[in-house]
Amino acid sequence: MRLIALSTGIVAVLFAGAIFGFFYAWICSTMWGLDAADPRIAIEAMQAMNASVRNATFAPAFFGTPFVLFLAGYCAFRVGARAAVLAFVAGGAVCAFGGVILTMSVNVPMNEALALVDIPSDRDAAADIWDAYSQPWQVWNITRTIASGVALALAATGVAALGRA
Repeated sequence: MRLIALSTGIVAVLFAGAIFGFFYAWICSTMWGLDAADPRIAIEAMQAMNASVRNATFAPAFFGTPFVLFLAGYCAFRVGARAAVLAFVAGGAVCAFGGVILTMSVNVPMNEALALVDIPSDRDAAADIWDAYSQPWQVWNITRTIASGVALALAATGVAALGRA
């Protein structure tokens, strides 16, 4: 059971790392690049990216990470590694609330609203639309990135605690 607990913990780290990296990439490259582009292009590109992210590659990591963290917590519980249990369960809760629920309640509705926008030919009108979307979207993306980073750190802490137990 100890090997299963450790393996599940490592999978939890990988899943949490994937989601953290996904959100982080939006911060340090994607949104900065879109903000620097013609706003008509930025809107069109964001519409395309938001439509493409709903796929079988992204879904398991996004929706599954809290479950994998909770499963790692359960496995740690089974081997009596209390510190690991606390780390994995806390990571699962942070990921569920700061990642999945936040995304579904804030970022996704913003994305869906942007998907309905007919891109204006006037650059200034497009800039108004893009600015109204991009700035608040980025604030919430930073929030979920921080939450995902915390979940990743907690998952790593859980694996380290399993190693010590």
